[in-house]
Amino acid sequence: MLSTDATLWPMLAHSALVFFLYWLLSRKRFEAVQAGSAKPSHFRESREEPPESRAVHSNLRNQFELPVLFYALSLVLYVSTADNGGTVALAWIFVLSRYAHTYVHLTSNRLRYRRPIFMVGFFAVVAMWAWLAVWLVLN
Repeated sequence: MLSTDATLWPMLAHSALVFFLYWLLSRKRFEAVQAGSAKPSHFRESREEPPESRAVHSNLRNQFELPVLFYALSLVLYVSTADNGGTVALAWIFVLSRYAHTYVHLTSNRLRYRRPIFMVGFFAVVAMWAWLAVWLVLN
């Protein structure tokens, strides 16, 4: 069985992406206020996001949807020692898909590319949950 520490690295890598997105959102919002297209009260009162930061805000929200299941699963795999080389590889596939999804979302934002990238990550997490179910039945 693989060292369970390997299961933690994909979570750290995804966290780095989330921290970067928070920094980028803060920068975009600051620039929007400086340019006059938004007021600080827009953010305090949760009004509509200015165009300059809308894509970043949307992408950041995406990081708290399917990734929540990924984190829960990763922690269960870690605690139960049900992880192995396959689950770690799937975790890295998921995290790399999140990075690719973010890149497309913040650049061209073409759904033609975003959707297949999302589906790769989605199926990686589904396969990890399926492995956990099999492991639980067999152990």
